[in-house]
Amino acid sequence: MKAKVLDISGNVLREVELPAVFSEEFRPDLIKKAVLSLQSRRFQPKGASKLAGKDTSAESWGPGHGVSRVPRIKTGRRAARVPQAVGGRRAHPPKAEKEILKKINKKERWKALRSAIAATADPSLVRARGHKFSEEVSLPIVVENALVTLSKTADVEAFLKAVGIWEDVLRAKRKKVRAGRGKMRGRRYRRKKSVLFVISGDEMPVPAVEGKEEKEERKEEREGKERGERSERGGGLLPLERSARNLPGVDVCRVAALNVELLAPGTHPGRLTVWTEDAISKLASLPFASATVGAKAYSEEQEAAETRVEE
Repeated sequence: MKAKVLDISGNVLREVELPAVFSEEFRPDLIKKAVLSLQSRRFQPKGASKLAGKDTSAESWGPGHGVSRVPRIKTGRRAARVPQAVGGRRAHPPKAEKEILKKINKKERWKALRSAIAATADPSLVRARGHKFSEEVSLPIVVENALVTLSKTADVEAFLKAVGIWEDVLRAKRKKVRAGRGKMRGRRYRRKKSVLFVISGDEMPVPAVEGKEEKEERKEEREGKERGERSERGGGLLPLERSARNLPGVDVCRVAALNVELLAPGTHPGRLTVWTEDAISKLASLPFASATVGAKAYSEEQEAAETRVEE
């Protein structure tokens, strides 16, 4: 499976061979399970106090009084402590020790990630997710490494227009008021997800020998960190990671930190994704991607062994 490599002007430069992970079968069930597992890690434990409704000196009057034997307050006849009493404990309250983490097997998580990556190369799945892009766009979108050097948001916007996917960013610009209580809890608005940039993080070479100015700049940066000052270089961020973060719905991720939720937000696979050349080449060496090759080699070896037995 091959893909066209574009420059930052949208022109085709060459073709590149895609890793075997882009041929993975589509498993929406595993993708949903993996995303829900990731989301469960952000849940906050909640539960009632162990003394809620029980912090009272109420006692039952016992038999022979012509009333029910529920605990009653000392200074009157009002019932207390029991679930059916006003101010009493709850019968089955939420418990803070409840296991809220949804676990998933490693092989299932890896297969879900491979399936989510393959879904980004399927135009029908990407369009079904709601993304908008021109008919001339061929998926997956692979761009030269110079994309990472774009340091201004206007340059990123010009690139998206040249490729033909700027319309999707405009789609994500519209926001809506969230339904439910969440609007009172610091998440009033909901935004759509747009383009995902996947980079390797190694696209910009580090100079082998530093000059006098570079050494002085690094020295000032170290001294600033000791004083608690923020670095002007953005704390190790690449130019694209800073220039694209102000666009609505756009995310930038390094390929080693890729996860299923980034590729399938809300458990819906098929996110519109832009890859750099180095990210594609580095993708094949990651553990979850090499599992595909290992399984394929094992199945071929097993078939060969069965053939020898039959002979």
